[in-house]
Amino acid sequence: MDTLKEYYLSAGISEDVYCFCDKVQESLKERFEEIDQTAEFNQIKVLRAMQEYKVSTGCFETSTGYGYDDLGREILEEVYAKVFGAESALVRPQLTCGTHALTVALSAILRPGDELLSPVGRPYDTLEGVIGIKKNSPPCSLKEYGITYRQADLMPDGSFDYESIRAAINERTRLVTIQKSKGYEPRPTLSVKQISELVSFIKSVKPDVICMVDNCYGEFIEKTEPVQAGADLCVGSLIKNPGGGLAPIGGYIAGRSDLVSMCAHRLTAPGLGKETGATLGLNRAFFQGLFLAPVVTAGALKGAIFAANIYEKLGFRAVPGADSQRYDIIQAVMLGSKEAVVSFCKGIQAASPVDSHVAPEPYAMPGYHSDVIMAAGAFIQGSSIELSADAPIEPPYAVYFQGGLTWYHAKFGITMSLQYMKDAGIIKSL
Repeated sequence: MDTLKEYYLSAGISEDVYCFCDKVQESLKERFEEIDQTAEFNQIKVLRAMQEYKVSTGCFETSTGYGYDDLGREILEEVYAKVFGAESALVRPQLTCGTHALTVALSAILRPGDELLSPVGRPYDTLEGVIGIKKNSPPCSLKEYGITYRQADLMPDGSFDYESIRAAINERTRLVTIQKSKGYEPRPTLSVKQISELVSFIKSVKPDVICMVDNCYGEFIEKTEPVQAGADLCVGSLIKNPGGGLAPIGGYIAGRSDLVSMCAHRLTAPGLGKETGATLGLNRAFFQGLFLAPVVTAGALKGAIFAANIYEKLGFRAVPGADSQRYDIIQAVMLGSKEAVVSFCKGIQAASPVDSHVAPEPYAMPGYHSDVIMAAGAFIQGSSIELSADAPIEPPYAVYFQGGLTWYHAKFGITMSLQYMKDAGIIKSL
């Protein structure tokens, strides 16, 4: 095969789908150049942090057992703190996912009688069990330990309801959790500027309240991170943006040194803190993944914008909209039916380098309140910086697309999703 088009056609993409997508891509050149400029800024920021802390080949050595004196682990955490504008950071393979990292932070800081507040509405599904707000909450929730929860919903236009937030803050409010990304809610993702304004308002009402940001999917989209905007902590997963597709597991917590220290004592044991925790040969992947993260994230962001433009032109509602400013890598598309959601996800799966022959189906996943379909032919299980799509099977039948280790793979996946929708008769003409 001599041309790119021939490769697409050989994969089952029809000529009209290929030409439609190619035309959309052509219209996005200027937008993509802006993304590349931000990626270059963040790339040099990461590089300079690694140079400042003298990352060397010795940092890639492994530790086992207790993990004492792990030079690579210690320098990696210094680099993360620098990159995220924090006093300290905890970056560990023992943090198994973003939900786990958030749980460690919440459990480290909150005490019986304290209250947790979300000023941005309902948290992501898996946190509902952690907090204890599900109908049948699992054991060991915050609620079981006498920690209460309150939330203030966003306004219909996605802005903050400052009066409701003010009314919700009381003498027991100890920690405010701010979810940057949308989760399974078709609401706007928050910018670092918006987070800064929200944190400033909250601290004007109660100066000693701790503000924590769930930063999942938002790292390296902008030139600054939430701690630089006044947040006390930001938390995320290494199998999302900052792992660059190479970290096989892990999470991070960055922010005030006293709070990070508390999180370390909660993760390991009181009295052990950051001193233990073997890295088991993962240091090189963590360093290299962080180094690649700004460019990998930029590719995923281009894919999200491409998807929004494709599906808006076909009459579907995209959140964020095709022309909206972007603050995370997630693209929601309101597809309107279970059949459309399943077809979209099957197209994403068929475009994957791993398990492309598998057809995803909805099922009851632990931690979610409805059946969920997940398409993810990933090298690392659950890695949502890799090409993936998922959706709860319930109205408004929104699918959430994210990732792509390269922009070209993200483009191929979205093109394939469109082909599957067309083949299923959901899209009649282009």
